[in-house]
Amino acid sequence: METTTLKLRGMSCASCASSIERVVSNVSGVEVCNVNFGAEQATVTYNPRAVDVNKIQQAIADAGYSSQLLKEENPLVADDEEQATRRKEEQDLNRKVIVGGAISLFLVIGGLPMMTGLSLPFIPAWMHNSWLQLVLTIPVQFWCGASFYINAGKAFKRHAATMDTLVATGTGAAYGYSIFATVNPAFFTSQGLTPDVYFEASSVIITLILLGKLFENRAKGSTSEAIRKLMGLQAKTARVIRHGREMDIAIAEVQLDDVILVRPGEKIPVDGEIIEGSSTIDEAMVTGESVAVKKQVGDEVIGATINKTGSFKFRATRIGKDTFLAQIVKLVQQAQGSKAPIQRLADRVTGFFVPIVIAIAISTFIIWYNFMGNVTLAVITTVGVLIIACPCALGLATPTSIMVGTGKGAENGILIKGADSLEQAHNLQTIVLDKTGTITEGKPSVTHFVTTVGMPDHKVLELLRMAATVERYSEHPLAEAIVRYAKALKVDLTDAQDFEAIAGSGVRGYIGEHLVQIGTYRWMQELGIATESLEQAWDTLERKGNTAIWIAVNGKVQGVMGIADAVKPSSIRAIHTLQRMGLEVVLLTGDNRRTAEVIAHEVGIDRVFAEVRPDQKSAQIQRLQNEGSIVAMVGDGINDAPALAQADVGIAIGTGTDVAIAASDITLISGDLQGIVTAIQLSRATIQNIRQNLFFAFIYNILGIPIAAGILFPFFGWLLSPVIAGGAMAFSSVSVVTNALRLKNFKASD
Repeated sequence: METTTLKLRGMSCASCASSIERVVSNVSGVEVCNVNFGAEQATVTYNPRAVDVNKIQQAIADAGYSSQLLKEENPLVADDEEQATRRKEEQDLNRKVIVGGAISLFLVIGGLPMMTGLSLPFIPAWMHNSWLQLVLTIPVQFWCGASFYINAGKAFKRHAATMDTLVATGTGAAYGYSIFATVNPAFFTSQGLTPDVYFEASSVIITLILLGKLFENRAKGSTSEAIRKLMGLQAKTARVIRHGREMDIAIAEVQLDDVILVRPGEKIPVDGEIIEGSSTIDEAMVTGESVAVKKQVGDEVIGATINKTGSFKFRATRIGKDTFLAQIVKLVQQAQGSKAPIQRLADRVTGFFVPIVIAIAISTFIIWYNFMGNVTLAVITTVGVLIIACPCALGLATPTSIMVGTGKGAENGILIKGADSLEQAHNLQTIVLDKTGTITEGKPSVTHFVTTVGMPDHKVLELLRMAATVERYSEHPLAEAIVRYAKALKVDLTDAQDFEAIAGSGVRGYIGEHLVQIGTYRWMQELGIATESLEQAWDTLERKGNTAIWIAVNGKVQGVMGIADAVKPSSIRAIHTLQRMGLEVVLLTGDNRRTAEVIAHEVGIDRVFAEVRPDQKSAQIQRLQNEGSIVAMVGDGINDAPALAQADVGIAIGTGTDVAIAASDITLISGDLQGIVTAIQLSRATIQNIRQNLFFAFIYNILGIPIAAGILFPFFGWLLSPVIAGGAMAFSSVSVVTNALRLKNFKASD
């Protein structure tokens, strides 16, 4: 199966989105199609052996819509064609609103005496001449409102109905009735009726709906502001050193392994590794971390971040679409185009919304005509029902909030892979934290090195050399600590043979004829190696919160190392905040229980799962889920990937491994646990916003349609003017999008 994303054109409401989903899903070889009305995108999963993208696009075209394959190029490169199309659409709407507004204003002023029943001498009678009004409304009806009639015709051909069907039917009925009253007034007078015309109603309704679309398009454009901000972060040029010469080139011309010079105050053009010099770098724009980070030779730098103090040279390691910033933009775009489970209710409603409204409108006409015998009253109520109904508000309720919410997350250094992850995060009950690199800094250091009694100094250094030589082949943070400790003491390392890492236990390898085994106390017991000589030292180290690592040579214990990993300054505050939010926080680690409990006590965690092997971590997550909890797993290592995938929501520390990030639903770029608090609070705020939008959309239709049908007339003698119905319909969608935009003001609380 392959998945592709198509940019859609021609959708006018959520019913259109449902229609495209149905048409594409019926194409042989398509497994699933999700259409996001707010993002105007279709995500299609299909079997490339059975169907190609061209056939899918043809099915969309046959349904009356157009589509364009989203380019798989650098997402940081602005799509000029897309921007030009949007500008053209907005200019076209502007022109139509101006023309329609001017004509509508003339018609409304001319019709004031008829509407109010008052004699207004300052308004000449010729302004209400029905033949003049007929001629004036032609451009409004057939130019300004042309898209409604064209789209309604396309929908009719494919036996479907959309918002355009409602608008075209409603305004067409008012306009057709008015033409008949103008051409044949005798028909009405013969029945004792006044041949009133409603040209101004038809004209004003079309203009108001177009004005609403204009506002809606502008508001929807604001929902993608986060992506535009991210795109704007990228540097435009880079100072590259080639053939011994410095030259400024466009960012698109930078090649892999180019050496780039960055001076204080400049943006770093692409991702790379420092090869000369040092500096402090402001990474707030991509990580959300406000404190500048110290960087030196060997450290990685991220494109679009700002160099603060020193000058340095770095080698370009990722360019174009592979840069960290480009990947962020791509993830945000995918998240904004995804569909949240909460949207299913709105999708089900919009699937049969328009046909039901048409049925209500027909029933309204029949009832009023039969009971009142007044065709004018029947037409007014029918047009009101058709015009006030708005499936757009239902279609926009969820995706606009998702677009703003995921964008806001990116601004705070939180990458949310999909709308389902954002929604699920607000339901979380238990947060499981890995220890090393998650709660702690992930850069442990050797604090104690205890050897057997009577070992001479040169033998101590030799033991350290053997231990560090074997550990240099491991990627574990504890192994790195031992290697750093040996190098700090200027111990020369050699080569080891037959290196093997035993997950959750330790490592072993041969140096010459000596077998060196380094690992946990439990592993030493499993190997049958006697540990009595150093158990007192081991016990003391573990009581102090150190991770104790045993070193055995040729099957005999020679030493114990105490390694400590400092707790991140933000961890305690973040954990306490999570607990105040009503969440249970659990520590899950492969470290020994004593060390784990010391760390847990320090940060305020009561429940600890210690000495858990990597292959057992996912089972512990499942155990919590079986207890009835909705669980999030937070980790940063390769051994956390299965647990991240098992959890209801996997949260990866962005400073961790690519495997962990790939297995997660949410990534915290900065590695700060405060990001978990922000992500959950953002999820709660977004879901609350979606519920508000859905409430507004449902209540608007539930109340508006009966009122337009004249339900209040028997009691209060009050009818809803089609003009007011048109205005209400036009601005219902705008109100939903505007409410979603309030999320841009979201701020996490401690």
